[in-house]
Amino acid sequence: MAIDWLSPDDLSFPPVEHALEDGLLAAGGDLSPERLLNAYRHGIFPWYNADNPILWWSPDPRLVLYPEHLHISKSLKKTLKKQPLTVTIDQAFTDVMLACAQPRNDAVSDGFHTWIQDDMVTSYTTLHQQGHAHSVECWLEGQLVGGLYGIAIGRVFFGESMFSLVNDSSKVAFAALCQRLIEWDIPLIDCQVYSDHLARLGATEIPRSRFIQALDTLCDQTATPMAWRQIT
Repeated sequence: MAIDWLSPDDLSFPPVEHALEDGLLAAGGDLSPERLLNAYRHGIFPWYNADNPILWWSPDPRLVLYPEHLHISKSLKKTLKKQPLTVTIDQAFTDVMLACAQPRNDAVSDGFHTWIQDDMVTSYTTLHQQGHAHSVECWLEGQLVGGLYGIAIGRVFFGESMFSLVNDSSKVAFAALCQRLIEWDIPLIDCQVYSDHLARLGATEIPRSRFIQALDTLCDQTATPMAWRQIT
């Protein structure tokens, strides 16, 4: 089965049920804020290498995490109790993206995918400036040592990538994110595709159809109390 090629003049996507077995749905188009928001709203995200066209994905099953189900290991509990890191939100969005984009080995790669091109940094930074994309940062002695970023639409947070330069720093950022999302009544984190790292944190796979049903409800709702605007 061939995939659809998107027109730069048409922001629509084919139905996610048309995706190939590996989740590939379409190619082409652009990374305009309007297209990106439409994609996430319908359970679709971009993921591609530098030598490929823009590729759009909607895998089945879908990996998600419910913030109240976050699993905190004994070692992470010790790290959180010691509080060696300072956590902030939306204070260094582009720096977090650039750090996530850096090549790194499995020892320091902590979840989500990291295929981040320059045009993605530009587009997601625009989304951040518009209030749609957000970051969580971890600092040690004034240096950025871990963090994550993603997109917030209604009562859903779409996780994109995270990085860690010191032990547990991305996990600390993720735990801080989950705590905030619980406070703001945001019940769903999209983790996209399975990884052992995220599964250990409590993420679980659900059918794509169930995920899309959740988006249809939650993306149209308003987080309480206008969550992100209060801390930017």
